[in-house]
Amino acid sequence: MNITFTDKAIKQLTPILAQTGRMLKLKYDTDGCGCLVDGVIALWLVDEADEDDIAVETNFVPVFVEKSRLVFYDDVMTIDVVEGTSSFLLKSPGQILSPRMPLIEVSEQHER
Repeated sequence: MNITFTDKAIKQLTPILAQTGRMLKLKYDTDGCGCLVDGVIALWLVDEADEDDIAVETNFVPVFVEKSRLVFYDDVMTIDVVEGTSSFLLKSPGQILSPRMPLIEVSEQHER
């Protein structure tokens, strides 16, 4: 898996990561979605990796991704900023995987 951050995304995320000291995780969240294939992808700020997570090297910082959810992602993806919002865009050459991906600061209770 290859994840690239745009310059705009790096500029927006750098101060947040520096201030919080946290790491990034792409989370395929199915809570309240009805079934597994109806998940929503979000960008989470986490303190550590979960047991099912793998670290994916990027052009910015490593990003955790759940091994069990790799099927929902493409091999090559880009994380960009949605202009005029605090949301991010996750896209691949063939599709937009998440048009308004929120950045969520996750508490340890919510992660588990």
